[in-house]
Amino acid sequence: MSTPDLPLLTGGGCGDGCGCGAAGEYDVDPLEYAECGLDPALAQLLADAGLDPVEIEDIAHLAIEEDLDHGVDVTTVATIPEEAVSTADFTAREAGVVAGLRVAEAVVSVVCTDEFEVERHVDDGDRVEAGQKLLSVTTRTRDLLTAERSALNLLCRLSGIATATRAWADVLEGTDTRVRDTRKTTPGLRSLEKFAVRMGGGVNHRMSLSDAALVKDNHVVAAGGVTQAFKAVRETFPDVPIEVEVDTLHQLREVVDAGADLILLDNFTPGECEEAVAVVGGRALLEASGRLTLDTALTYAKTGVDFLAVGALTHSSPILDIGLDLREADETSEADETSEASDASTTSEAE
Repeated sequence: MSTPDLPLLTGGGCGDGCGCGAAGEYDVDPLEYAECGLDPALAQLLADAGLDPVEIEDIAHLAIEEDLDHGVDVTTVATIPEEAVSTADFTAREAGVVAGLRVAEAVVSVVCTDEFEVERHVDDGDRVEAGQKLLSVTTRTRDLLTAERSALNLLCRLSGIATATRAWADVLEGTDTRVRDTRKTTPGLRSLEKFAVRMGGGVNHRMSLSDAALVKDNHVVAAGGVTQAFKAVRETFPDVPIEVEVDTLHQLREVVDAGADLILLDNFTPGECEEAVAVVGGRALLEASGRLTLDTALTYAKTGVDFLAVGALTHSSPILDIGLDLREADETSEADETSEASDASTTSEAE
């Protein structure tokens, strides 16, 4: 993704800047997000990314409450004067794809007791290099340090997923096959982790058990056969998309003749996938699952399957190493002078 023009954002806390007062200024529905205490512009960015601002604010509060455990940040309170203000930079320690910057902003927002200023250097989905600044925040030093770990936990996790997904997407570039995720996600973080997959160039499978059907081996056993299971779902939920898992070409022929929309080829070899594509003849979409690695991804894509299902994107991706660094006093002063000289109009518009 290309880096957009990202102006300074000033906001924080609930009150005049709350999303519930955004009627007429932003596309975020003030009634829908009446309980949101995020800055309305930030709430809009989250909504534009397919995330629920209220859910993200709840996750941010949960992360901070877990870290504070009904107390205070004793180290920070003891060492940092209450009135101190600092600028800190979220900086990539290694190359990768970033995801979750607006989520990190939300964490800072729920901690900040005063106004805070954000300077966005890159956007979610961008490739970044080691040492590159991603986001700069100016606010009370205590608030920055209290928010630091919770913001980084989410940002590093999501960026790791986006980075891993991008590796698969790059291998598949030039083919008609797309990598997509599964429901093997961290409880409570599914929407964020699937967002990270999108930022890495992948596509999402179903978000929940209710928005699509996936007939798996246990359903087949319980229903007395793969065709019986498929027909039972079709009759009970006629408007729901149905994917059926098969592990033999015989089962494949059964379900494609029955009218399955999407068929999951479980642990098929590339040769078997190629035969499955010929059997289906375009009557259904095909998804390969199992046996998949980055080294074999292109081989499977060349068989003609539509998707590669990779649960490891969300359950096993390592984090992307990102840190938060307070600027030294002289560095902050020089940065402020440069910002005033080059971005005066942007700052004025934000205010």
